[in-house]
Amino acid sequence: MLDVEFAQFSDIGRVRQHNEDFLGFTVPATPAEARSHGWLFALADGVGGHEAGEVASRTAVESMIEGFRKGLAGELLPGLLRLLVQNANERVYSAGRSMSTTIVACALRFDRAVVAHVGDSRCYLIRGGEAAQLTRDHTIVNEQIRLGVLSTGEAASAATRHLLSRSLGSDLFVNVEIGEQPVRPGDVLVLCSDGLHASVEPADMATALRERANLETAARELTALANERDGRDNISVQLIRVRAIERMGIYRGRPYKLR
Repeated sequence: MLDVEFAQFSDIGRVRQHNEDFLGFTVPATPAEARSHGWLFALADGVGGHEAGEVASRTAVESMIEGFRKGLAGELLPGLLRLLVQNANERVYSAGRSMSTTIVACALRFDRAVVAHVGDSRCYLIRGGEAAQLTRDHTIVNEQIRLGVLSTGEAASAATRHLLSRSLGSDLFVNVEIGEQPVRPGDVLVLCSDGLHASVEPADMATALRERANLETAARELTALANERDGRDNISVQLIRVRAIERMGIYRGRPYKLR
């Protein structure tokens, strides 16, 4: 059966007056629930100021957690996460107050991780001492790089590099990006806001998450490093280590155990 351990940490940073990030998770209560529903982790970075960002990020994450818990047993995770993010977007949009938020969510079941995201909060996979980014930032400059308008070097110093091209709450509908990743024992998934990844390199994450490293300690070390190098933004991170998996295949939408 899939088994994970996890830790999370959020810090206000060295400049901001309040924390607009919000983190949440739901874990299965029984082995049967681990197979029928799995785990969900979600991290949001609110935008809006005057506490509106805090409301947006909390609303989005709490909507995701609530919807995941109510999901049908055995529901396919990619479709479920897409629906949950759309529902979270509607809640943030309906709340008004000119607020919005990023979201990155990771659901795990059997031997798979499904990642859904909108905005520039990221998910990384740490495997064999190497870190790989599983998400792509939904920012104006990233779209300009993709279109060949800007080079990577130009984008790094562009005044608009932090402007989002999509976020939850900006419109009634949102384009959700979904990715699926097979996982192995020993893998660590890192969910983080831009307060962390803007100043902490993937290699730093891999170093902090060396084999058998304590996840709570690693989360605090990465946050401290982000504060030391920058600290102008809120800093949030979730770390999920895969301890065991259950190899499964899918036939006509139904899982079956592989020998």
